Amino acid sequence: MDPLPGLVGFAAALRAAGLPCDAQRVQAYLRAVDQLDITDPAQLYWAGRLTLCAEPDDLPRYDDAFAAWFTAVPPRPRRTMAERPRATVTMAALTQSDAGGGTSHETTELKVAASDTEILRHRDISQLTAVEREHLRELMAALHLAPPRRRSMRLRRHRGGRLDPARILRAMRAAGGEPVRLAYRAHADRPRRVVLLIDVSGSMSPYADALLRFAHAVVRAAPMSTEVFTIGTRLTRLSRQLRKRDPEEALVAASRAVPDFAGGTRLGETVQVFLDRWGQRGLARRATVVLFSDGWERGDAALLGEQVARLRRLAHRVLWVNPHAGRDGYAPIQSGIAAALPHVDRLLAGHSLATLEELLMEVRRA
Repeated sequence: MDPLPGLVGFAAALRAAGLPCDAQRVQAYLRAVDQLDITDPAQLYWAGRLTLCAEPDDLPRYDDAFAAWFTAVPPRPRRTMAERPRATVTMAALTQSDAGGGTSHETTELKVAASDTEILRHRDISQLTAVEREHLRELMAALHLAPPRRRSMRLRRHRGGRLDPARILRAMRAAGGEPVRLAYRAHADRPRRVVLLIDVSGSMSPYADALLRFAHAVVRAAPMSTEVFTIGTRLTRLSRQLRKRDPEEALVAASRAVPDFAGGTRLGETVQVFLDRWGQRGLARRATVVLFSDGWERGDAALLGEQVARLRRLAHRVLWVNPHAGRDGYAPIQSGIAAALPHVDRLLAGHSLATLEELLMEVRRA
């Protein structure tokens, strides 16, 4: 009996359940099944799970459809030593100096439905519960940025474009003087640098953990063209620490490097230090610079305005992300944001996962 109709029907049942089982995934599934023992439910289950599921939210629906279609209980994955749950760290916990605090007993198993996930994407990060924050960290780790591109100044080999006389003459000499083939060159694309300046002062501490995890996701997507700094009372470079693959290890390394977490705010002075030490020398030139801050400035607001204007002259685009900008009735009246806003290309909200995803699209379009 030909099992092909049954397997294709199973893929159709998964599509009806909401899984993205396109033709390419179904073909991969059929090729995998062809290499396995189709009479073994465990092999059949894993072949479909590895080829037909696109994200963790698909797994419960896949299990239900498998049990209904093949009338078998889906095998449970075995927990190995490497899969033991680990405690999740936060910047507030890592930088807390009080040694007498109790141990956190956050739950390690989260059961959030797809509808709850969609609601969570639009919730204010500062108002989430411990369980919601844990799930948000998982969603944050799955973020993906397609790095922005820019046209290189150098000309490289290309199928079209302008003629390359040097290569044409070399080919003619090799062929005895006959023009065998025309050669072309054109401007190639290269990644545009992205610079993230994250305010870790006291007023931004409810968002600092999520923003650093967001920065980790951006760095992991383009480690060679992304730079991350924290700003508060001093400037700290975190690019090397956030290149670690594991988010928890990256956050631990970042916490050890940031001495001014939840401290004061001197945006003008720290942006000036960034420009003098890094930006003017090339790190900000033709880059997309994203500044995360609520705009509260304890120093000279006029200095901040001057330095943001200086940054704008160097950078390709300057984006200011303010978590309070997504709230109803918000007006940029804080001294810092009011002084810097005339020199900013766009003011964006960054209070939720959905607004951070919109920021990724804005960076990509830049």
